[in-house]
Amino acid sequence: MTIVQQPTSLTIPMQRITSTELRKMLDTRSGFWTVASMGIVSFVTTGMVILFADHEDLTYRTFTSAIGVPMSLILPIIAILSVTAEWSQRSGLTTFALVPHRWRVIAGKLVASVVIALLASPVAFAIGALGNVAGTAIAGVDPVWDLSVANLLTITLANLLGMLVGFMLGVLVRSSPGALVAYFVYQFLLPTLALILAAQQDWFRDLQPWVDFDFATGALLEGPLSSQQWAQLGVTGLIWLVVPLAVGLRLVVRAEVK
Repeated sequence: MTIVQQPTSLTIPMQRITSTELRKMLDTRSGFWTVASMGIVSFVTTGMVILFADHEDLTYRTFTSAIGVPMSLILPIIAILSVTAEWSQRSGLTTFALVPHRWRVIAGKLVASVVIALLASPVAFAIGALGNVAGTAIAGVDPVWDLSVANLLTITLANLLGMLVGFMLGVLVRSSPGALVAYFVYQFLLPTLALILAAQQDWFRDLQPWVDFDFATGALLEGPLSSQQWAQLGVTGLIWLVVPLAVGLRLVVRAEVK
C-alpha cells in the first residue's frame, strides 16, 4: 500500500491575505463606519460649500479641496487601525500563527490600505463633480472645471502619501491610542511649529521645503510639481516616511505578540 505524505505546511497566497485584510477593515462596526464616514463627510462637506460659499467660489477646485480635508484625516486613521488591531485587539496571536511570516501580513495590510486610498480618491472627485454641477445650477452660474487630470493625479498621490504616514506610524508604534496621538502630533503640531519657525527665521524659510514633509506634500494639492519640488518631496519623504517605516518594520518582526 502506498502512503501519500501530506505537506506539513501550505503557503497562504498573498492575494488571500490581502483580501482578508480588506475584509477585516469592514467587518467590524468601527471599521465599516470609519470607511463609510469618508463618503458621508464628503456629501456633508459638499452641502456646506453649496450653502455658504460665494458664487464666484463655486468651482470644482473648491469642492475637491473641501472634501480633501476630512479625507486626508480619515485615510491615515484607517491605515493606523488596520495595523495596530493585531496588537490592540490581541488578534495577533491568531494572525501570526496562521501566517508566521509577519512581513507577509504587514504587506497585505499595506496593499489593502493602498487599495482603499486609491478607491477613495475617484469617489471624492465624483462627489465633488456632482456638487459642482448641483451648486452652480442652484446659484444660476456656469460650472467652472479648474482642475486638470494632472491636478487630480497629484491630489491622489497626496492622499496616498498621507495614508502611508498613518501606516508608518501604526507599524512604528503598534498601539491604537499611541499611534493616533503620534499622528495628530505629526500632522498638526510639527507643521505648525515649522510654519512659526519659518516665519521668524530666514535660514529655516529656505530649508523648510527640504525638511518639512507636510510642506512638500502640500505642493501636490496645488498642481504639477517642478523638478525641484519633486526632489524636495523625495528628500522629506525619505526622512519622515521611508526611514521610520523601515525602523518600524524591523521592530514588527522582533516584537513580542501577546
